Amino acid sequence: MPNTTFPLGSFRVGRVGFGAMQLPGPGVFGPPRDREQALAVLRRVIELGINHIDTAQFYGPNVANELIREALHPYPPNLAIVTKVGARRDDAGAWLPAQEPDQLRASLEENLSTLGTDKLAAANIRAHDAEAEGHAPAPVNRELFERQLDAMIKARDEGLIGGIGLSHITLEHLQIALDRTEIVCVQNAYNLVDRSSQPVLDACVAHDIAFVPFFPLGSAFVADNPVLGHPAVTREAARLGRTPAQIALAWTLSVAPNILLIPGTSSLAHLEENTAVADIELDDAARRELDDAA
Repeated sequence: MPNTTFPLGSFRVGRVGFGAMQLPGPGVFGPPRDREQALAVLRRVIELGINHIDTAQFYGPNVANELIREALHPYPPNLAIVTKVGARRDDAGAWLPAQEPDQLRASLEENLSTLGTDKLAAANIRAHDAEAEGHAPAPVNRELFERQLDAMIKARDEGLIGGIGLSHITLEHLQIALDRTEIVCVQNAYNLVDRSSQPVLDACVAHDIAFVPFFPLGSAFVADNPVLGHPAVTREAARLGRTPAQIALAWTLSVAPNILLIPGTSSLAHLEENTAVADIELDDAARRELDDAA
């Protein structure tokens, strides 16, 4: 597949990375079901040449970062570790906002400490709104967002992070941020059947910003997966001799050259399957079928 890498701040990373969200226990909470397998997955990530890992302190909490450190520290110099700030977990595992600038700073410092590093490739401000439905981006609270940007610019200028990213955002968030500073990546929900973030993706293409879709295979928190079970996906998988997940990921990768995938798994077999999508080139028939699937 052409364009196999794309810039992520000062790093140039492969377009298929790894997301650490599935390494902790059920609901992204507590220890992994199989700790040794989780560590083996992370080590295999590096063996496969993957140099972009997405994580967060609230995955576990602490669990994903502790596993990454145990498996991979000291880190390869070309490894871009990216985190998210703006949320926290309570004792029951509920997802709660942690949006104030001092909370963002504290989360950054916790990430650095748990991962055992003095600098991250980037950190995303994850917009959070308890009133927003599903995975819809939170509306802009401009006064808060400006203060969040102040905190992240300060952290970048102090050398704690290499770049600032945004997650779960609207186009307005991106426009406000770009008026203030460079943005190196954006993480929004985007997949074959949910293209509501297309305007944000288009803006990222125009500004050469890495776009990192979360839930490219559909949400991990729903029983009936609308992506993997979509008739167009299953038909093309059967026709091309690939799995539905590979077809959905390959389509997502083909949408724009700035898309960076971070499929997550706690399975070595699924890791190998996900990594193989970098070599899949969808033919015209497959593209037409999948483009029309939304």
